[in-house]
Formats: sequence, structure tokens, C-alpha cells
Amino acid sequence: MLKKLAASIREYKKASILTPLFVSLEVVIECIIPLLTADLINEIEGGCGLDVIARYGLLLVLMAALSLTMGVLSGHYCAIASAGFAKNLRHDLFYRVQDFSFTNIDKFSTPSLVTRLTTDVSNVQMAFMMIIRTAVRCPFMLIFAFVMSIRLGGPLAWVFAVIIPLLAAGLFSIIFKTMPLFRRVFRKYDRLNESVQENVKGMRVVKSFVREEYEQSKFNTAASDVRDDFTRAEKILALNTPLMQFCIYCCMICISFFCAKLVISTGGTTLGLGTLSGMTTYSMQILMSMMMVSMIFVMVTMAGESARRIVEVLDEQPTLHNCEQPVYDIPDGSIDFDGVSFRYSEDAEKMALANIDLHIASGQTVGIIGGTGSSKTTMVNLISRLYDVTEGSLKVGGRDVREYDIESLRNSVAVVLQKNVLFSGTIKENLRWGDPNASDEEMQRICRLAMADEFIRTFPDGYDTYIEQGGANVSGGQKQRLCIARALLKKPKILILDDSTSAVDTRTDAMIRKAFREEIPGTTKIIIAQRISSVQDADLIVVMEGGTINGVGSHDELLKTNDIYREVFESQTKGGGDDNA
Repeated sequence: MLKKLAASIREYKKASILTPLFVSLEVVIECIIPLLTADLINEIEGGCGLDVIARYGLLLVLMAALSLTMGVLSGHYCAIASAGFAKNLRHDLFYRVQDFSFTNIDKFSTPSLVTRLTTDVSNVQMAFMMIIRTAVRCPFMLIFAFVMSIRLGGPLAWVFAVIIPLLAAGLFSIIFKTMPLFRRVFRKYDRLNESVQENVKGMRVVKSFVREEYEQSKFNTAASDVRDDFTRAEKILALNTPLMQFCIYCCMICISFFCAKLVISTGGTTLGLGTLSGMTTYSMQILMSMMMVSMIFVMVTMAGESARRIVEVLDEQPTLHNCEQPVYDIPDGSIDFDGVSFRYSEDAEKMALANIDLHIASGQTVGIIGGTGSSKTTMVNLISRLYDVTEGSLKVGGRDVREYDIESLRNSVAVVLQKNVLFSGTIKENLRWGDPNASDEEMQRICRLAMADEFIRTFPDGYDTYIEQGGANVSGGQKQRLCIARALLKKPKILILDDSTSAVDTRTDAMIRKAFREEIPGTTKIIIAQRISSVQDADLIVVMEGGTINGVGSHDELLKTNDIYREVFESQTKGGGDDNA
């Protein structure tokens, strides 16, 4: 796990090495200062002159300035290293997620991935910052201060040898009890983020059904679970400070008692006031270092679970890969399903698709009709290789899709979903997702095909109109037409419309289909729809039921031979819900 995380340091290795180096120098200087101070006090006690005092004073000022310089440099490089490490870690996580297939994404929930990219990375960044600075400083301070206290106070230093193990045992006991709580709380963070995300995205639905109280209750439950676990952990961690204070005062009392006894009993010949002062300073340095060590352990305990969750994503291998010698050229848009069956996971008891045999010639228009859950979308997802078939073979352009370079294949297939996504930015910026180099004239021509140009020109800023996140400032029909235009700009060999005209009226739907026939006759068009009018003029209509093909044919043929198609047609036409246009 550490090796995997360390790979994200990269160009910040220099800063990561310089930080502990400057910290070590700072610690050495800080441990020398009390020794010099003790010597100065002893010299004053012995009746030294001003020249000795001036020499010691100058040396102490110099040491303090060096300590300050080392501290500033360590803080500077620590900030660069930790922030850079976090940047690279987020980059690596985000790029790994981009490589995931739908199978990989299904393994992680969206809120969980968001938590890992934000909260978990922040925790690991904080731990990394403490490791390269504080975790270096504290052990060094413990060792050097203990060595210097032995040099200064001799046997008195063994007070620390008794107190430190007792303190360490208490701290490790606290950490041992809090670690399971931190592990559990991050899983609850995922549920909390899920509640927030669902509520924000579905705000209109929540308000239309007056379910605010229900959503508030669900959020409060998730938030309370997080609070309860954090409260338990904090209650245990709160013992850290009183335990530390108890050890500090015990140590100071013991040192003060034995030092005072030696000073009085020997008349200051064995132990001077300077030594007493130095031992007190070293005791504070040692015990404060122990307190910082306890804080490091707490932070590392929290970050350990975050690191595990991050590495879990980094270690996840995409289930889809290019073959050894992929083909980059897709000759045409012909599609052949040969005995294709598919299940979403190896544990699934039932196939989502079973024994699909379908042959589509390049340039054909194919309509797909079927009830909810009939696997219409699942079938078309296999074409652009968002999933791999479980059994059988799926060919595009006469080759199995697994022989193609994945990026080249997906660039040849454009998909427009019913609930497609527009990103924050101008209309032009959204359209250029299809073709980054598209000219303004090309975008306008494509938008006319998608019946989008007319409403775009009604906006004050036209094609420079800013689209809010998710397309919140355009209607459902406008969003769908913009997404269709974006897909057409890819100049795909295969265009898949997955119920993507459901929010437009039948007249506009008919005009879009007419433009497709006239403007992109060589593109294979697959239209998934609920309305018969959207597919009845297709070259081929496929009727899906329960993950299998129930019927294939033209509109007239299916009316005569397929009960499902005829029932849908009659329910829409006789009920007045559709027409034959």
C-alpha cells in the first residue's frame, strides 16, 4: 500500500527529502540550546565575567536564528511536498476511474468515489505532511533530548526511561480502541454523501412529491451515524491530553525533587541550577514529543483507512483491455450479433441478454422496441464495448469488437441517452465534445439537423450561451437536441439514440429522423424508443422481451406477425396517444 501511494510523489521527491533533512537539523539545534543555556547559568553562578556572558549570548542568538531558518525551510518544503503529493494522488485516482469499464464502475458507488477523491485524499495528505515533518521531528527530538539529558543530568535522565514506556502503553491502548471506529466511519461517510447527492440531483422530484421531511430524516440518520462514531472515537482520544499532562507533571515533580535534593545535599557542587534548568527543558521537549507522536498515530490511524480505500481504487484493474495488436480502422457501421449472451457479473444467476442473433447492414436504420427491463440499453452498450459479451461474438465492420482499439471503436460510435449530460460551459464548448476542431459553421449546420439551431438563436448569447451544470437552465427537449447535435459532430459510423427524443414532440421527432435519412445515409442508426412513430419507418425493427429478441421485421411485417408490437401499436394509436406521422 505504501509503495502504491509513494508512486504519486514523483516530481516532489526533492521537497519530500529536504523536509526531514531540515527538520533533523532544527531538532539538533534545539537540543543544543538548553545545554548552552545550562552552561551559561552555571558560569554565571560561578561568577563569570561579561565577556563569557556575551559569548554565550551571541552563540544562543545564532543557534536560535539557525533553528528558525531550518524551521521555515522545513515548513516551506513540507507544504510543497504534501500539496504536490495530494495533487498527483487525485490525478492518479481520477485517471484510473476514467479507464474503468462499466463493470469496474458498478463495483464502486459514485458517492464512494467522490469521498475517496476528496475526504480520503485530504486525510492522506495530512498524514503525509505529518510523516515527513512531525514524524521525523518527534523521534529525533526524543532521542537527542534523552541523550543530552543523560550528558547533562546523568542518572536523573532515567526518570524518562520509566515514564516514556508507561505513556507509550497508554497511547497505543487509545489508538487500538479508536482504529475500528475510524474504519467504520468512512463507510458511513459514503452513505452520507449518497444521501446528499441523491437529494441535490433529485430536488425537483423531492419537492413535487413533498418528501422533504423524509429526505431530512434519511440525511439526519446518516449524519447521526457519522456523529456517533466520531463522538465515540473523540471520547477515547480525549484521554490523550490528560494522560500526557499527568506524565509531564509526574516527570517534572520527580526531576524537581531529585534535583533539588542533590542541590541542597551537595551545596550545588554536584548539580547546579543550570543543570536543573536544562533537565526541566529536556523533560518538556521529550514529553511534548511524545504528545506529538500520539497525534501522529491518531492521524495515521485515520489516514490508514483512507489510504486503503484509495489504493483499492488504484489497484482496481480495468476489465476491458486492448488486444496485443489492436485494429484502429473501423471500415463501416455494420453490426453482427452472433449468439450473444451477457451477464453483468459472474455471480449473476440470470443472463441479461440471451442468444441474441441480429445482423444490421451499414447505413441501415434500426428501431428497438420493448418494455422496461427488456435489456434494450444493455444490448447497445455492447456495441461500443462498454461491457464485453459473456458468450458469443459481436462484430462491427466485420470484426469482433475485442479486436479493435477501444478508443478508436468508441470514436466511431456515438450514443445519445435519454438522460444525457451537458457540462457547465457554453453551448459551443458542449458541442465541441463531439469534435474539438469543429467550426462555427459546422456546429450550426449540425444543430439544424438536430432541430436545435432555432431555439439556440432565441438565446441572447446564441451559441455562447452558458449552460449550467447538468443543463439546468435548458428544457429536457432542448438538452436532448443539443446532445444529439454533439453526437453528430463526431461523424460516427454508428449512431445510437437511446430513447433520446422522448422529451420532444412527435413533429420535431419526425423532422430529426428525416434529417438523419437525408444527411447521414451512410451512418448506421439505432433508435431505442417507446413510441411506435419513432421507429415505424426504420429499415428494421427489433422487439425485445426479457433479454431476448421476440421479433424482427419491418413495421408492416411485425403488425401481422408479432403480438407485442401489435399490442403496443394499437394502445398508442387507438388510445389517441400517438399518430402514424
